[in-house]
Amino acid sequence: MGSENAVLTLDQVVSGYGPITILNGTSFAVKPGTITTVIGPNGAGKSTVFKTVFGLLKVQSGRIRFDGQDITGLYPAKLIARGITYVPQGRNVFPEISVRHNLELGAVAIPGVTDLDGRIERAMDRFPMLRDKADAQASTLSGGQQKILEVARGLLLEPKLVLIDEPSIGLSPLMVQEVFQILKDLRARGVTILLIEQNAKSALSISDEAIVLEQGQTRMYDTAQAILADPRVGQLFLGGHVEAA
Repeated sequence: MGSENAVLTLDQVVSGYGPITILNGTSFAVKPGTITTVIGPNGAGKSTVFKTVFGLLKVQSGRIRFDGQDITGLYPAKLIARGITYVPQGRNVFPEISVRHNLELGAVAIPGVTDLDGRIERAMDRFPMLRDKADAQASTLSGGQQKILEVARGLLLEPKLVLIDEPSIGLSPLMVQEVFQILKDLRARGVTILLIEQNAKSALSISDEAIVLEQGQTRMYDTAQAILADPRVGQLFLGGHVEAA
């Protein structure tokens, strides 16, 4: 997996929670302007990868590079300033304040931002539902609308790389398709997306590349279509083990 032109590279990364290691020498590279989906069984380390890249978990060994620079050990605020945003799984809005105030809070992490109103207006242009609901409490939004609000809040940072973890949880099929369309639109504008998604087949269908994790290590790395067609992936989701490629 060549890393010459990669926007994000993990090199033998070991990380976890206290004395418990989840990533055990994870290595992969993400090409710029692509959607790359990370798949694997529960406990494989998918969310741990995102939390480690975003500085929420300590890198015990190994290196992480972004845009050609070593970002190992940097805190989230510094990663945001460099162009990385993270949309975690679950609902992460402030329920008792308005949609507009949720967006404003999302911009707090932007150092020295001078065009906040303009960024919020552009977000509302991109997602008209947010304009319609701008003065409503976030708690009144549907699950899908809250996820769109989270994504829009992350995009206020005008990121180069978006880490998005399980965006379809709790959403209707129609809302899932809307969220996936947002990801494709971002890719068309040159944003790189690293995605974890429970509906692996649907995610792979919109992805360029795919990474299969098992036991905290990269077992497979290929085009999304090749991963989708590989019988070893079926074995993995049925509880079997994937032989290293």
